Amino acid sequence: MDAIDIRLLGDIILDVPDPDHWLSGIAPLLRAADLVVGHLEVPHTRRGQEVAGDVPAPGADPDHLAALVRAGIGAVSLAGNHMADCGPVGIADTIAELDRLGIAHGGAGMSLAEARRPALVERDGRTIALLSYNLVGTELGWAREDHAGCAYVRIEASDGRATRPQADLVAADPASLAAMAADIEAAREAADLVIVALHKGITHRPAELAPYERPVAQAAVEAGADVVVGHHAHIVRGIEFHRGKPIFHGLGNGVVVTHALSPAQDHPARAQWAERRKTMFGFEPDPAYPLAPFHPEAVNGMIGRILWHGDGRIEAGFIPVWSEPPGRPVPAGERSGAIADYVDAIGVRAGLAPLRRRAGRGWVALDSV
Repeated sequence: MDAIDIRLLGDIILDVPDPDHWLSGIAPLLRAADLVVGHLEVPHTRRGQEVAGDVPAPGADPDHLAALVRAGIGAVSLAGNHMADCGPVGIADTIAELDRLGIAHGGAGMSLAEARRPALVERDGRTIALLSYNLVGTELGWAREDHAGCAYVRIEASDGRATRPQADLVAADPASLAAMAADIEAAREAADLVIVALHKGITHRPAELAPYERPVAQAAVEAGADVVVGHHAHIVRGIEFHRGKPIFHGLGNGVVVTHALSPAQDHPARAQWAERRKTMFGFEPDPAYPLAPFHPEAVNGMIGRILWHGDGRIEAGFIPVWSEPPGRPVPAGERSGAIADYVDAIGVRAGLAPLRRRAGRGWVALDSV
């Protein structure tokens, strides 16, 4: 039985025209896989009202979702801090269009039960489950028994207040962690491979992992996850193995092109945030990247890769990617070695073991430790 090639993409925001163009640089890498899993960051809707809480993201054009299919993306995680920014109708419109296009999805729904339900995808007679959780709030965007929102793991803030993206988040609530473990165990019964996507971490800061990140990711593995992927930071993080299973602590930007993060706009809260984050995180965006004004190191990117063999063995690694101005990801080419070194170095800085790398054909293959 041939290995199933699964590729893992970070945050996706396509709220500017011509989504096919912005995906075109990496689309050949994605279409070469048997399954691509990305993280859809914002709702895709023409309806809904802006929800107070986090700095709100605008809804993207639902027609843009078809570009994901054309680029080879077959499944998306939805649990994140912006998916509820246009209210329940934004979630409903997003899910309806994903369903129409045949893109599997997990992590958001019209109730908590729906949000916690895994997406199931079959490839070559084997079933892959995708579970998705928001760990950073805001809590207004979390699903409830009778209210649309995202699946979540509650992370306690050091000040005792509600979970929210810019809080000092320190440790997982035990009951919430147990609920995630129960979901994973149930998915394990329904699938041959379980992928858990965690929207987590500290945005815009190189290398650093918050105190809760490794314990939650490792708990997912201990509950039965085969692969854990992280996103939200908009900059890549290190990779580790726990019990032989890969944990990608941050895939960075899959493809993020948006005017919502630029100071040059009419929305007061978004304009204020674009300026405030420069002080909070200590960087000045490169003016060559007006559609992706992130930390200068965020140009170093990756697509996670899993080769899932017929005997159950998993090979893990990544394909180095670089973002060219004004924010289009492309294969790294001659920069690949430097990006691989970067991913290794930031992991070590965050307290992870050095990666055991070996040359793969077009990718960086890793040996578990």
